[in-house]
Amino acid sequence: MIIVTGGAGFIGSNIVWKLNQQGEFNILIVDELGKSSKWKNLRSLRFLDYINKDIFLEKVLKGDFKSGVRALIHMGACSDTTEQDADYLLLNNYEYTKHLAAYAARCNVRFIYASSAATYGDGSYGYSDKKKDLYKFCPLNMYAYSKHLFDVWAEKNGLLTQIAGLKFFNVFGPNEYHKGEMRSMVIKAFEQIKKEGSISLFRSHKPEYAHGEQKRDFLYVKDAARMTLFFLQNPNINGIFNIGTGRAETWNRLAELVFDALKIKPNIKYISMPEEIKDSYQYFTQADISKLHRAGYRSPITSLKKAVFDYVQNYLQPQISFISI
Repeated sequence: MIIVTGGAGFIGSNIVWKLNQQGEFNILIVDELGKSSKWKNLRSLRFLDYINKDIFLEKVLKGDFKSGVRALIHMGACSDTTEQDADYLLLNNYEYTKHLAAYAARCNVRFIYASSAATYGDGSYGYSDKKKDLYKFCPLNMYAYSKHLFDVWAEKNGLLTQIAGLKFFNVFGPNEYHKGEMRSMVIKAFEQIKKEGSISLFRSHKPEYAHGEQKRDFLYVKDAARMTLFFLQNPNINGIFNIGTGRAETWNRLAELVFDALKIKPNIKYISMPEEIKDSYQYFTQADISKLHRAGYRSPITSLKKAVFDYVQNYLQPQISFISI
């Protein structure tokens, strides 16, 4: 059995989708559905069972999963970068992950977990996923810090030689619909064009960046799922790895591609950045994926244009609300 926490969420449900494509259905999905619409992500997926995340942890701590588990892919977390409750983030993202990692080590279960590119902070110390650089980074928000804390804890306890931590960059694509303000710019831009005929981007507050020329490493979720399963297929490859395209693109370019996918002339407006995020805003991110390539990952990565066109034309435009097998 393969356990996927956060399996009803954005990246998690895409991982289950990819597992289904590979003929894997013996999957336990762990999540917390609450009042959100992410339950809809489960409708097209095939899996053995679903369990609430708190009940799952109780069972793990009681020893209910000592055998029969091949791998634990831990994507579950609060990913809201504006969340202010530090205690909640520490319990949900840090302590919870520690418990699962310890269980996996005890029971010889393959453990793959989601870290985040947000752990790199403002990028002053680069985007290296080498172990020797781990202690340099200074996250800009509490979400990022909760992820960074586990990376550091895993290294201090010698676990990075037997588990895989994945630093996801800016992932977008199908099944992110439930994420509210944490959804990608692609879906927000699509909705804004449909409603107003334009896209609003943040003005730059740094002279070295023109408006809309701030850059991100945008990764299609289908590639994120494929990269994650590379570590399932190669259990001897461990440590922290960047999960991105290795190429930074501007917000202007992303916006223009959404217009192009809709066959509409671009109309971009620039608005002031909210005061509450000015100090924690990343102006540039770009994954160094050389370590991933050295580990043997050879699958082609979807270009930004192809990814945006697929998402807009095959999911958003026809209003397909889930990724199907």
